[in-house]
Amino acid sequence: MSANTGVKSITANRKTRWFRALKIFILIYCGIGIMLYYLQEKILFHPQKLEHSYVFNFKQPFQELNIPFNATDTLNMIKFFPTDTLRKGVVLYFHGNMKNVEHYAKYVATFTKHGYEVWMPDYPGFGKSTGERTEKKLYTIAYELQKMAALSFGSDRIIIYGKSLGTAVAAYTASVKPCKQLILETPYYSIPSLFRSYAFMYPASVMSNYKLPTYEFLQEVKAPVAIFHGTGDWVVPYRSGVRLKKFLKPSDTFIQIPQGSHNNLSESAIYQKSMDSLLSL
Repeated sequence: MSANTGVKSITANRKTRWFRALKIFILIYCGIGIMLYYLQEKILFHPQKLEHSYVFNFKQPFQELNIPFNATDTLNMIKFFPTDTLRKGVVLYFHGNMKNVEHYAKYVATFTKHGYEVWMPDYPGFGKSTGERTEKKLYTIAYELQKMAALSFGSDRIIIYGKSLGTAVAAYTASVKPCKQLILETPYYSIPSLFRSYAFMYPASVMSNYKLPTYEFLQEVKAPVAIFHGTGDWVVPYRSGVRLKKFLKPSDTFIQIPQGSHNNLSESAIYQKSMDSLLSL
């Protein structure tokens, strides 16, 4: 075999190996992409359903409401009450993506001790709430609850609070109807942006069924806005919250919690002092 033939053989083998590696990469890339697309609902939402007969047992005084929206959709909501009979107002609390209202009830005392009622709904498929869950439906639920709260308290006594997943829902609500204040805990820029933080090699804006563009809604909010974010948050990266700063009004506040993670901001002295100040207004 001539030297020239040997070189051609080696080159051909290298090309074969390169094409084989490329095909394997493409298969893996496409396989993971397809998996992410079809599993995004399970990645984004982690509900825990409860039977209709389940009995809640909270430390705070409360009332359970089941609000029918149509033939298939029923919204389950808990109203938590302060011990003082004089109500300062109401907090519409849009919780995160875990379990149901039982998981978030421990945060209610932050508001009730200042004389606020707290209305905490479960999203469709969470707790006792039923019906198909869509982005549009999340907005509709929030809008209707804000209308209900305005009838009972007036818009100037409504605080809208969003935690994690609920921050976009809260921002939307504050953008379409007036309120006293909007408070966001560990907010994200948008769901595609959040997905891109974990899977930057995929076209998240095309693949994401949910957009939840917090940044768009913030630009339309006329009420005062306060944002809390921890620098050690690995669920919704701190940089995601920082990106929202440019959409805040000069009078709005961005409160950094050094080393704060996604689920422990309420334990921070900075958070507690800031919330006491916000809720005493």
